[in-house]
Amino acid sequence: MTSGRRLGAFALTEPSAGTDAAAGTTTAVRSGDEYILNGSKIFISNAPFAEIYIVFAKTDTTKGTKGISAFIVETGHPRVLRRRGRAQAGHPRFEHAAALLLRLPHSGRCAARRRGNGFKVACRPRRRPDRHRRAGAWHRQGALDASVAYAKERVQFGKPIAALQAIQWMIADMATEIDAARLLVYRAASCVDNQRPYSTEGAMAKLFASETATRVAGKAIQIHGGYGYTESYPVERSWRDAKITEIYEGTSEVQRMVIARSCLR
Repeated sequence: MTSGRRLGAFALTEPSAGTDAAAGTTTAVRSGDEYILNGSKIFISNAPFAEIYIVFAKTDTTKGTKGISAFIVETGHPRVLRRRGRAQAGHPRFEHAAALLLRLPHSGRCAARRRGNGFKVACRPRRRPDRHRRAGAWHRQGALDASVAYAKERVQFGKPIAALQAIQWMIADMATEIDAARLLVYRAASCVDNQRPYSTEGAMAKLFASETATRVAGKAIQIHGGYGYTESYPVERSWRDAKITEIYEGTSEVQRMVIARSCLR
């Protein structure tokens, strides 16, 4: 996988368990030398193409997150079922899959071979969602660049719309928010690089940068006018691609919970 020869996928989310991972209903029951995994997963990124899944299932349904174990599942197994997920508004090449039902040999279990250690696998320091949040917190510089170029070439009322104060103010706001988002991301990355706590910094970067991405893309459509709402220009896709960043790897609401908890402790 690290050499790039095989693709992997992370199967945690379920139809009834998104942010609340402990609400998952996929189970793993020991049967001799095997575990029988039974359940359904959704929003498994790259699942149609992955050859290896990390699948999270409950080996003890009475212990919440401490009852979750992690399993390595190879898609070549005859009892692994896959189907394509629903079409999505953005990231058309970032495909998902749903459905999982298999019988997995006991030797395939990961999580340091310990039952109930799966949630730690999902959230351990070097792989935890906090780190993914700062990685997914990048801004929409491309939407700003496209808007600046379009404003200079689009002529209305006998002059480029870049000369209109309304357009100038939107561009000024976009540039300022993007730069602020970039600096928050750099701060979170610096905390990681220097082995300092980064949960709050990562949450702030994810929250502000993802919401900035959506706002900037929306203003880019506004600057492009009717053309911005068509597929003739890339800004409509920028908005569709940006919106998901407020949802995956921790919703904006969860980021606010993390930040508030840090302030109030």
